[in-house]
Parts: sequence; structure tokens; C-alpha cells
Amino acid sequence: MKISVELTLTPLSDHYESIIKDFIKSLRQSEFKIIETPLSTQIYGDLNEVMRFLNKKIYNTFLNSENIIMNMKIIKSDRSNYVPNF
Repeated sequence: MKISVELTLTPLSDHYESIIKDFIKSLRQSEFKIIETPLSTQIYGDLNEVMRFLNKKIYNTFLNSENIIMNMKIIKSDRSNYVPNF
């Protein structure tokens, strides 16, 4: 089953930029399709594989940071090729 995941990492820290950049760099080390925007990072792939991968990456980020928020949206389908038609 294919999914689309949108992630927004919000560290409540003065050095938030380095935490966000490190997290995004860790996501880039995957075989999944990744799309980065100024407000979020999107990852596309198989449900079980993506969630297993994200579980490790989120765990490590939380382990190494205090006071951090992760917002996640999951859509049941691969929306990576979405193009607005309006």
C-alpha cells in the first residue's frame, strides 16, 4: 500500500535550524521519493517501509533534542505527482 507523508519538525530551541537540517539530511539517506518545501518535507513510498524508516529517524531526532514537536499527515495514496488543475 502506497502512502504520502508530510512532516513538519518544530524544535523549541534557539538552535532549531541545525536540528531541522540534520533531520532532513537523515531523510535524504533513503530510497524513498522526498520532496522538500519551505514549510514541510514530504516522503512517498510503501506504508510499512516508510513508517519503519520514519520511526528510526524520528526516534533519533527526539533522543538527541529536548522540547520538539513533530507534525505528521499521512495520506493513503502516492500523491507525489499531484499537479493542481485549477
